[in-house]
Amino acid sequence: MEVPTRLVLAPMAGVSVQAFRRQGRRYGAGLVCSEMVSCAGLQHGNERTLGYLRIAPDERPLAVQIFGSEPAVMAEAARMVEDAGADLVDINFGCPVKKVTKTGAGATLLEDPARACAVVAAVAGAVSVPVTVKMRRGLQNGSRACLELGPRLVEAGASSLTLHPRSARQMYTGEADHSLTAEMVSIVDVPVIASGDVTSRARAQAILATTGAAAVMVGRAAQGNPWALREIVDGSAEPPTREEVVAELVLFMRETVRELGEHRSTGFLKKFYGWYLGRGRFPRPFKQELVQLETLDEVEQRLFAAAPGARDVLERLEADLPSAEDDVVLDLPISIYGGG
Repeated sequence: MEVPTRLVLAPMAGVSVQAFRRQGRRYGAGLVCSEMVSCAGLQHGNERTLGYLRIAPDERPLAVQIFGSEPAVMAEAARMVEDAGADLVDINFGCPVKKVTKTGAGATLLEDPARACAVVAAVAGAVSVPVTVKMRRGLQNGSRACLELGPRLVEAGASSLTLHPRSARQMYTGEADHSLTAEMVSIVDVPVIASGDVTSRARAQAILATTGAAAVMVGRAAQGNPWALREIVDGSAEPPTREEVVAELVLFMRETVRELGEHRSTGFLKKFYGWYLGRGRFPRPFKQELVQLETLDEVEQRLFAAAPGARDVLERLEADLPSAEDDVVLDLPISIYGGG
């Protein structure tokens, strides 16, 4: 599978809905990823299902990320993901959240090499699309478990590795140690994607140059800020106008409602208001005002009142989107987070 740019949009629980992925592709991400999906949820059904996972033509190539610790169950989940139309299957060996690690999944598998390799081998043997793995450096600060495990995962069938060189214990504090990324590149013969602290074009170029990684992965820097992706890809550093910010937020809201329904979207979207409207774009009280509004229609009207020219920008954005009828609608549960 070929990825058109050296920028990958990270899988983020409670964030990476289809609207987020499609936006990422529009702004230059060569590959976008679903939020992580429980293999048990795929096997048994999930009461916290958000609705349907849709694959739109304009978001491909798309990776669907799965997590779990039982090789056979993960293999079956991978088959379902491939049948659904994903371009690759990504396995999560990096999530540090307790509700995942306590089940033996996520970052816990970094300390259980035999099981980790068995999971990768089972998944790779079950599907014909590429299988990739996203991992952290290890569970504890200073761990080098990723370097011991990486070559074994490739041997087991991983076509690519993404390394976020923080420990699970660090969560998102401190700095990502990309000297580990450079070491990983030197010991495996598959593409390595560098994740962690990729916040600008200069930072991305430095990481690519010093590690030899094939691509960088951007996560938190893109939340409510797709313009960061454009800047990283082609150097377009001009900040968005208020009208552009409002238009992208309203489009994101409408597309999220189409996917999740209005009831679930109302609470889900509130964290995005601050992400879009921050960075000095709008006064802080304005975001707080939006959070207090009861309906998304009220939020839209208040946004348009603050930036009337956004309506014209939004019309142009919506005109360029493919028809919703072109989506492939998949009856798959999303994640254990129920949308965050």
